[in-house]
Amino acid sequence: MLDFVRNNKRITQGFLVLITLPFAFWGVESYVRNIDSGADVASVGRGKITQQELQSALREQQDRLRTQFGGKVDPAMLDTPQMRRAVLDSLVTQRLLAEQAQKSKLVIGNEQLVQFIAGVPSLQENGKFSKERYEALVAAQGMSKEMFEARLRQDLAMQQLMLPVTEAGIGGQVATGRWLATQLEQREISEAPLLPDSYAGRVQLAADAVQKYYEANRKQFELPEQVRAEYLVLSRDALTATASIGDEEVAAYYKSHADRYKEGETRRASHILIRAAKDAPEAEATAAKAKAEQLLAQVRKTPGDFAKIAKDNSQDPGSAAKGGDLDWFARGAMVKAFEDTAFTLKEGQISEVVRSDFGFHIIRVTGVRPERIKPLAEVKAQIVDEIKRETGIKKYSEAAEAFGNMVYEQADSLKPAADKWKLELRQTQWLAKGGKLAAPFDNQKLAAALFSDDGLKNKRNSEAVEVAPGTLVSARVLEHKPAALQPIEAVKGEIEKRLVREEAVKLAIKDGEEKLARLAKGEATDLKWSPARKISRTQAPGLPPESVRVVFAADVAKLPAHAGVAYPGQGYALYRISSTIKAGEVGKDDPRARALTEQYARIVAEEEFAAWMASLKENYPVKVNKSALENKER
Repeated sequence: MLDFVRNNKRITQGFLVLITLPFAFWGVESYVRNIDSGADVASVGRGKITQQELQSALREQQDRLRTQFGGKVDPAMLDTPQMRRAVLDSLVTQRLLAEQAQKSKLVIGNEQLVQFIAGVPSLQENGKFSKERYEALVAAQGMSKEMFEARLRQDLAMQQLMLPVTEAGIGGQVATGRWLATQLEQREISEAPLLPDSYAGRVQLAADAVQKYYEANRKQFELPEQVRAEYLVLSRDALTATASIGDEEVAAYYKSHADRYKEGETRRASHILIRAAKDAPEAEATAAKAKAEQLLAQVRKTPGDFAKIAKDNSQDPGSAAKGGDLDWFARGAMVKAFEDTAFTLKEGQISEVVRSDFGFHIIRVTGVRPERIKPLAEVKAQIVDEIKRETGIKKYSEAAEAFGNMVYEQADSLKPAADKWKLELRQTQWLAKGGKLAAPFDNQKLAAALFSDDGLKNKRNSEAVEVAPGTLVSARVLEHKPAALQPIEAVKGEIEKRLVREEAVKLAIKDGEEKLARLAKGEATDLKWSPARKISRTQAPGLPPESVRVVFAADVAKLPAHAGVAYPGQGYALYRISSTIKAGEVGKDDPRARALTEQYARIVAEEEFAAWMASLKENYPVKVNKSALENKER
């Protein structure tokens, strides 16, 4: 639903994605204010960003990425200075907006919040707000209603705060036209890559090169510390699956939630549509209405031919082929004018011509289903799933604390906990410290517990770690291998290949630079150029961004012109720009024009937004504690 907020405005949506990380709730500071986690990471105006908030944000981001990529995320990617700074920058931006929202006295009232939630399509059932769907959405987020609604208020407030800034960034027609022309400019190029493999045969390594490299880079050849462990998983989903639900319980639930299974009146109808936009010129609308009235006369004369007439004449591509059939629908599914008419007709009755935002309709009601309560047999499976879910949540809530206490109090073995909750005691293969580990050990906190002094020396159970919402894991080391340096004999071949490639890359780059200098002087070279092809800044398949940059930065006053670029670790690439150069042109009907114009508008909006954020930083000074930012303790 929060995505629905962000999708309401095109440009604002992009900024909200950048600054509203799914795990960082500015404005709910009261929930974490009492936690003391050491030195603050940053200050924004009068507020602070604590170490605990940053660590929580990093962990939540890891969980989000794990879900997004199906669990295939290396946790080490989130343990870099760049990632920590990026997350902190996001938190800083949110705090700046919070300060400005507070100063502007920007508040989302209860009535406004209720209206928004009630209007979200995914939270409606039969055209009406569904409390059950809303509660399920909140539960899936792992929040209380208060926290969820606080976050939603902040997202809505953020949109209102940012909208005047982002929507004000409009590129002028002349500037936009020049930018489009630049983006669509074409140059015809040929390529000549100089790859390291072609130079490897020229490389002569010194006799002691391998030994020197080995001594200078011993860390690279260490086998990391490893453990083999056993572990238990207490899962809310597993507890849900094992719940046994009896028929009496189902019947009682059905009786106590009868309102949930009411189904409003539904209708089936066919229609013939003659299109006329809401703002169509009067002459166009008059002609469309006349055509609809002509067709109405036909269907009244021969009602049995309604489907044929609809198929031949209706301008609704979705239903015309089906004789105008729209299938069953409830109130709220159609535009108001159409719905008001369809729900007043009797079965088999044909309407007069009805005007809607889409045009002129002739409606025939082909079926009526009165309001009803779904029978128990129809909803039994749904009820069983719902009771199981509620039971699983309750069982997990009751078991989670006891599970954590037991693995801590009986720290020498996981068997007592396994027996009590009938859990499978699983074992791992060898796990390398700092390596890419499979779930659930891709959780940084759990992996750190395994390799802690207490875990390695005393082989005690780790604390119960929540590796995902509704999933607790405790692990215990069975075997341990300390880090060990591989002998030079085992890695000699690997080192030689690495050194040869490094030298070959240097030779390729040097040769490329020399050839580029000769080409600039008009001298001949022994290069093998690829067939010529046309590229633009926006359409250059297979060409790296840096290559596109140097090609379009080259001086083309005299043709052919040449450009070159070095790729560390890969070699060198030379480009010949031939005699064909075409200035970028785009017609108003060109589909590229709209996409590029929108892109330019986003660039302008981003500049406006960046300038605005810079002004906020002046009003609410930002100070970053670099030593606290680099502190990785959890």
